[in-house]
Amino acid sequence: MTAESLATVASAMADTTRARMLIALMDARAWTAKELATHAGVAASTATEHVNRLVTAGLVTERRQGRHRYVELADARVAEVLESLAALGQAPPTPPRGMRDAVINDALARGRTCYDHLAGRLGVTVTQALVQRGLLDDGLTLTGDGRQWLTDALGSPFEPGRRAATRACLDWTERRDHLAGAAGAHIATVMFARGWIRRIGSSRAVVVTRAGSETLEQLLGIEAGSQFSAR
Repeated sequence: MTAESLATVASAMADTTRARMLIALMDARAWTAKELATHAGVAASTATEHVNRLVTAGLVTERRQGRHRYVELADARVAEVLESLAALGQAPPTPPRGMRDAVINDALARGRTCYDHLAGRLGVTVTQALVQRGLLDDGLTLTGDGRQWLTDALGSPFEPGRRAATRACLDWTERRDHLAGAAGAHIATVMFARGWIRRIGSSRAVVVTRAGSETLEQLLGIEAGSQFSAR
């Protein structure tokens, strides 16, 4: 790492419009430049300049399909950095501007995806349960039992490939670590596929279903009840 490379990345993030774009891309979807412009509240031409800056800094990648230009985060590491920076730089909470903002904020704090893994109170609770059962050590490294659990208990082969098996990601709402890396992504993928969690609309917020609540209690001793369900 050099001072120049760090300054390039920091400078690319240090703009409110680009920050809004990066946060939007935390849902792991590919967005069009037009969608990002609408989300950030800027003109399409202005959005293009910002996207180009993010691409140059290596924070996002792009691909073209027909007339559309799609943009997505470069990889999970970028999402984890963004989550950690949000936690470190979070200002004192301000009152929500209305009922809609209050509902959204509450849902995101309760449970959400951080790129491809679980975050918020749900993500931290699952992580703590894994540690308490000896499936992760205190440094959030997989134990032998934990690696086996990811395949046997979840009913899906755990194959991390070249990606780090686990990574601690500082949660910006809980101010504690949640599980990222290949293991975190595996858990979230299985929970979505089995219908144990579902998204709230098109947002990053997730809720635990009735089947998910029963499964979390059975597998990890988590009494999900209403704390992770839609209100």
